[in-house]
Amino acid sequence: MHLIIGLGNVGRKYNGTRHNVGFDTIDYLAYKNKVKLDKAKFNAVFGEYRINGEKVLLVKPTTYMNRSGFAVVDLKNFYKVPKENIIVIYDDVDLELGKLRIRPRGSAGSHNGMKSVIYQLGDDNFPRIRIGVGKDERMDLAAYVLQKFPDDERELVKEIIEKAGDSAEEIVKKDVDKAMNRFNIR
Repeated sequence: MHLIIGLGNVGRKYNGTRHNVGFDTIDYLAYKNKVKLDKAKFNAVFGEYRINGEKVLLVKPTTYMNRSGFAVVDLKNFYKVPKENIIVIYDDVDLELGKLRIRPRGSAGSHNGMKSVIYQLGDDNFPRIRIGVGKDERMDLAAYVLQKFPDDERELVKEIIEKAGDSAEEIVKKDVDKAMNRFNIR
């Protein structure tokens, strides 16, 4: 079993923001695979489908970003999912807009959602997919990530969200190294 978890903030006002590209990726995968995100427990909404016969949960935590780890650890413990089968997708201001980075493990950097996930799991040894949203040095970081993408960036963002979703499925189908070789954009 695998968990594919997109990080984001709950609520309409956060739809389409830089900080919610993890949620957008889960929505893309749900649409692509006709999965209903209709289960609500463990501080998350989720739905399930199968990849190569293996159960996969698409997950959106319902806590705010900086408490995302509670949902992750609750699902991990209930379903007894090994950390290596937890894939977390999130925005990264340290990556240029439209870049994608897949890693088998690593630090949270400046991302509070990932800090929560790593803290709750007690380990950073799980795959993650970082979606570059860039940054504006003239703006407060929190204001920047909670800003909606301007129209001229939407098509690029849509494309990278789809690649992020496809790379998560590649991790499940094959492994993280194969996904890195295929999807990391240089």
